[in-house]
Amino acid sequence: MALKGNLRDFSVTQLLNLINLAKKTGTLTVEGPDSIAWVSFREGKLIYAQMGNQDGSLTGILTRAERITAKQAEVIKSHATDRSDKELGLLLINAGYLTQQDILASIRQHILDIVYLLFTWIEGLFRFDADVLPPDDAITIRIDLENIIMEGSRRMEEFELLKEEIPSLDMAMKFVDRPGANIRDVQMTVEEWKVVSYINPKNTIRQIAKANKMNDLEIRRIVYGLIQAGLVEIIRPEGMPLPPQAKPLPPVDLPKQTSLVNRLIDRIRSL
Repeated sequence: MALKGNLRDFSVTQLLNLINLAKKTGTLTVEGPDSIAWVSFREGKLIYAQMGNQDGSLTGILTRAERITAKQAEVIKSHATDRSDKELGLLLINAGYLTQQDILASIRQHILDIVYLLFTWIEGLFRFDADVLPPDDAITIRIDLENIIMEGSRRMEEFELLKEEIPSLDMAMKFVDRPGANIRDVQMTVEEWKVVSYINPKNTIRQIAKANKMNDLEIRRIVYGLIQAGLVEIIRPEGMPLPPQAKPLPPVDLPKQTSLVNRLIDRIRSL
């Protein structure tokens, strides 16, 4: 019988701890609000992961890892349509395009990125099917769960703190006006520059994250860093309706209020 439930009652951290301690073999399916993920284990070791809306093929993984270009990926696909990922990997190694370490490191990072993302899912359904494993032609890697659980828990704490600082991704950003300041003089990572290039009062943080294929944790990290550096500030997006205005309180009638207080005091004294 499959183990199944709700992430509100049983977190990803608890699930991985159970799989690790019981040395389970099988596949964990996690269905969140916007996507679905499959994570496979063999004797308590993480071996495979796939996100429903991602290209999980070897060419897709290598392209995202920037080991090959999108154009190279198309050429490889056109010439190896009938090859499995294992066969394609050997072909790339034998042809001198990539080393075995290049391929394994890219697959490992692909798996870890998916699992770490699952730690931020607090809503959704899960199901663990024992002895269900990925296809035989899939490339698998054995990864210990202990360090993943520790790092995932740390990222979860970071995510909660960042949510307090940036509670909504449906807000926008604008550059802070600082006389003499030039953002081109600021040292930023490639990912930070990608976000900066989309900053516009019309673009929400969520839209910027989607355009750059970033998850909630990644975009919040970068936005928080830009805020702390004094480069941007959070604003209401252009066109977003204002919240309903609270009904104004009636003016206070001071003489009437004073009379009421005096009567109350007299009443208390008479008790």
